[in-house]
Amino acid sequence: MITELDEPAQTVLSTAALVITTERVDDVALLLGHMIKMGMVAVLDNHLPRHWKQRGLSWGWTAVIWLAYILTEGDHRKVSVEAYVREMKQTLSQVTGQAIDPLDFSDDRLAVLLKYLSQPAYWHPIEQELNERSVQVYHLPVEVIRCDATTVSAYHEVVDGGLVQFGHSKDDPDR
Repeated sequence: MITELDEPAQTVLSTAALVITTERVDDVALLLGHMIKMGMVAVLDNHLPRHWKQRGLSWGWTAVIWLAYILTEGDHRKVSVEAYVREMKQTLSQVTGQAIDPLDFSDDRLAVLLKYLSQPAYWHPIEQELNERSVQVYHLPVEVIRCDATTVSAYHEVVDGGLVQFGHSKDDPDR
């Protein structure tokens, strides 16, 4: 979209035409930011081989952007990713800091990425490193145990051993 500027704006910007690019961002920035914070790009790049003639985005960036697409659009098809990236090129470049080329998301290139990810020799180390980065175990004190009372009413009978039988009365022959 090209917008004509008034005289003061032209003076400030030193241009006669201002180009404004409008893209629908949705939750892509949030998803990408979280995956970047998890270190997903580096983990994938550490474990997936890159051919010495391979151009464009690394496998890590390709996978992370593709995963953000799948989660945002609810569409797992490879065929539609290239067109989506073409429409989101500015946003993806700004969020990732990478030069985005829609051809990095062609069907053929995504098929190669899937081939790598489907091989246990590549997937198992990726999964292990991602789990090491994202799963945390906390030592919780066990001196105090909290039991909340329910707010639900029921007909029940307490039996030896502390188990409760719900919905039965003493006179019920099916007990």
